[in-house]
Amino acid sequence: MKKFAFAVLALAVLVVGTAMAVDPINATLETQGISTSTGVIVMGTMTNTETVVMTASNMDMRDNPPLQRYIPVYDENGDEVEDEFTWAPERQAVFSYTESILADNGYAEFNEMQSMDTGNKVANQDNFKSTEQYDYVAFSDAMGRTTNSESMLLDLASQGSNAANRFICPFATGDAGFIPAYCNVYEMGSSFTGSQVSMITQGDTNFIAKSADVPTQIAYSVGLSGTGSAAAWINAHVMEGRTAGVFEDATDDDGDLLDYRFVNYDFPRGGDFMQGVDLVYKEKTTASGVIESFSKSMSVQDAVRRL
Repeated sequence: MKKFAFAVLALAVLVVGTAMAVDPINATLETQGISTSTGVIVMGTMTNTETVVMTASNMDMRDNPPLQRYIPVYDENGDEVEDEFTWAPERQAVFSYTESILADNGYAEFNEMQSMDTGNKVANQDNFKSTEQYDYVAFSDAMGRTTNSESMLLDLASQGSNAANRFICPFATGDAGFIPAYCNVYEMGSSFTGSQVSMITQGDTNFIAKSADVPTQIAYSVGLSGTGSAAAWINAHVMEGRTAGVFEDATDDDGDLLDYRFVNYDFPRGGDFMQGVDLVYKEKTTASGVIESFSKSMSVQDAVRRL
């Protein structure tokens, strides 16, 4: 049974706010750090492959999808209170990195440093960082060739957050007191195939932080010269929410008591928050032949408080 005989509309926010940004995932109590360093000089064949996939959530990610919105209320005995729920929005981040190098019938030099850390970071620190330097020259009488590719992806989604619980800065108020829902994905990388190349790539990201004051970032850059075909790209799809109506201690359409009920006035059955932004960004640069210089640098900062 309900704890209250009727629902009181204690607060109604009727002004549509601004579109917001990403709220980072906070770290678990136990964290991990992985780092590698590689150096190779070879005449012949060389391969290098790497794959990193990390999923992080502020709740239990094993039952996703969908992301959690409301959870039952329990009394002092641990029993579920009938028809009463509390807003417990879930947010999730998925990071992926892949790299592959195949150098055959040639002279190759390869150096790299990789690091992965699952702890909370501040704005000038990274959860993942990669630096690679690679030189290759094919044997003239053996039809040598090198093929390599590298890609980073960051996929971010949230059902919203209570801004009062997520900011250290006293002047960061959120949108009507909330960080609205969002669904943003970013992917960037490069590739090369040819008979000779000298190149360097760098990539980094941070998406785990103790508070929403820390910007979520992803960046990638490539610079090379050589003979062959090169490409570098960035793809992004951003969907950001706005806060519309918010009611405290209100009932939903099924008569369940909620501590917060959100109303989308434009699309009442379309979810808790309004969608305020839909951005699709694609960019790709290619070059083929004798490449004197090829460079591309890409970065994204997704945050309520951007630097």
